[in-house]
Amino acid sequence: MASTTDTAPPGPAAAGAPAPPVPDDPATLKVVPARHHARWVAAAAVAVLVAQFTHGLATNPVWEWHVFRDYVLSETIVRAVWVTLQLTAYATVLGFLLGTVLAFMRLSRSPVLQTVAWTYIWIFRSIPMIVQLVFWFNLSALYDRLGFGIPFGPVFWSVDSNSIIGTIGAAVIGLTLHQAAYAAEIVRGGVLAVDEGQLEAAAALGIPRLRQIRRIVLPQAMRAILPTAGNEIIGLLKGTSVVYVMSIGELFYQVQVIYGRNGRVIPLLLVATAWYVVLTSLLSVAQYYVERRYARGADRTPPPTPLRRARRFVRTLRTAAAQRHRPVVPIKPLGDIR
Repeated sequence: MASTTDTAPPGPAAAGAPAPPVPDDPATLKVVPARHHARWVAAAAVAVLVAQFTHGLATNPVWEWHVFRDYVLSETIVRAVWVTLQLTAYATVLGFLLGTVLAFMRLSRSPVLQTVAWTYIWIFRSIPMIVQLVFWFNLSALYDRLGFGIPFGPVFWSVDSNSIIGTIGAAVIGLTLHQAAYAAEIVRGGVLAVDEGQLEAAAALGIPRLRQIRRIVLPQAMRAILPTAGNEIIGLLKGTSVVYVMSIGELFYQVQVIYGRNGRVIPLLLVATAWYVVLTSLLSVAQYYVERRYARGADRTPPPTPLRRARRFVRTLRTAAAQRHRPVVPIKPLGDIR
C-alpha cells in the first residue's frame, strides 16, 4: 500500500516575514530635470569673452574704422580682389584638369604612366609654392627663347620667353602646377572610394572605358572628392597672396602698397581680412550646394537648406499671426440647429 504525503499548497508568507517591496506609483514620482551646470558656466565664459572682444573692436582707436571704411570698397582694392579671383579661377580649373589626368595615370596599369605621375606629384608637393613661383618668374634667365622643332635638332619657330609667359602667366603656371599635384591625390582618393563592382558590371554590359569613367565613376566619386576639393580651393584662394613676391596687384600686394605709403597697417590688414572672409564664405556656400546636388543619389531625403528653413520660419510666423487675428465663432449646440 503506497503511502501518500500531503503537500501544503503555496500560500502567503508566514507571519513576521518581510513583505516584498511594492513598486512606486510613477504618478507620485518627482521628476527632476537634468542640470548641466558646467555647460552654463562654459556658455557664460564664452559670452563674456565675445562681449569683451566686441567691445575692444568698437572702442580701441588702433583699429581706425574710418580708414577701413575709406579703403574697403575703394577702386584699387576692388581691382585687386578681381585679380585674386582670376588667379584662383585659372589655377582651380587648370589644376584640377591636370590633376584628374595625373590621377588616372596613377591608376593605370602602365608602369611608365604610374612612375611619371608619381614623380610629378612627389616633386611638386615637395617644393614650396613660393619657390615655384619665383622659379617660373625667372624662367627667362634659364631659357631666353622657347620654340618648336625636332628634338636635339633644328628649331623651326621660337619666341622670346618673356613675351609668351609674362608675370601673370608665370603666376598661373606656378599655381596650376602646384595645385595639380594635390588635386591628383584628391581625385585618386575619390575614384578609389567607388566600389569596384560598379566597373565590373559596366564592363560586363560592354560600356566603353571612357564612358564608364565619365558616367559611372566620376558622378559617384564626386561625393568623396568635393569636401576635400572645396577645402583645397579655399586654401588656394588664400594662397594666392604669395604672388606678392612677383609684384602682381592682387589683394595682399595692394594692401601692402597702401599701408607702405600711409602707415595705416592695422586697418589695411583688416581690409584684406574682411575680403578674404567674404570670399571664403561665398565659396563655402557654393560648396554646400554642390555637395548637396551630388548627394542626391545617396541621400534621397536631404535636410532642408538654410534658405528653406528661413522661409518655413517666416511662413510659421505668418500663420500664427493670421490665426491670432481670426475672429472666434461660437459653436452652437446640436439641439439648436433647425
